[in-house]
Amino acid sequence: MGYSKIKTSAADGIGVITLNDPATLNAAGLDLVDELRQAFDAFAAKDSGIRCVVLTGEGRGFCSGANLSGRATPAESPDPEGPDAGAALEKVYNPFLTSMRDYPVPIVTAINGVAAGVGCSLALMGDIVVAAESAYFLQAFRRIGLVPDGGSSYLLPRLIGKARAMEMMLMGEKVPAQTAESWGMINRVVPDGDLMATAMEYAKNLASGPWALSSIRKLVWDSLDNSYAEQLHAERVAQKHAGRSSDNREGVLAFLQKRLAVFTGR
Repeated sequence: MGYSKIKTSAADGIGVITLNDPATLNAAGLDLVDELRQAFDAFAAKDSGIRCVVLTGEGRGFCSGANLSGRATPAESPDPEGPDAGAALEKVYNPFLTSMRDYPVPIVTAINGVAAGVGCSLALMGDIVVAAESAYFLQAFRRIGLVPDGGSSYLLPRLIGKARAMEMMLMGEKVPAQTAESWGMINRVVPDGDLMATAMEYAKNLASGPWALSSIRKLVWDSLDNSYAEQLHAERVAQKHAGRSSDNREGVLAFLQKRLAVFTGR
């Protein structure tokens, strides 16, 4: 499939999606998000052979946020109170981000340069988040008189605590990659030139992992809302399915034979 705002490639069970609108620092307009949805759906297909997805950006930035071009003059609206700035969230952005949360294989995000607004949310949807030393994260909404979106008001307090999340959103200041790592917001910071190599190293490890990795990421996401009792039950159900997988049988056999397991993702 041909894309105009993203690039894709696939090899060795790893799908790579690159935001490819460097003139706007990969601003996440509706067209770009629609292409992202198509690419993620294609890699999620059972016959794709993809067992991990890497998401990154072309050029100097990962994603500068939503594309604000054309918003200088308020658009005409049938609503007498004015245009609805949340409509696109409901129809496009929120469904896509929800599909990332529920994705069937692990996601690695490789952050180069700016990750602002909804771009920050995209970055933090990675199960593993690797950032270049020059990268930074920004909740820029206050600068244009809007509120955080893309799930950032849900994710950030859970990742870095209420105080830091509140400051990040209220003040709208850049959070450098090194600070984000020390706060526990991301996994690792590497020199700019090592970004993709490091992300691919993670991806290769995940793509050769067992079927259970899908259940592990779901358990962690569900734990953000579940009670302790609910999480214990979720683990019990997930363990039933993992225990019936071919990869579990291979893992046990490899352990008994004192060799490395060769998982197939089934």
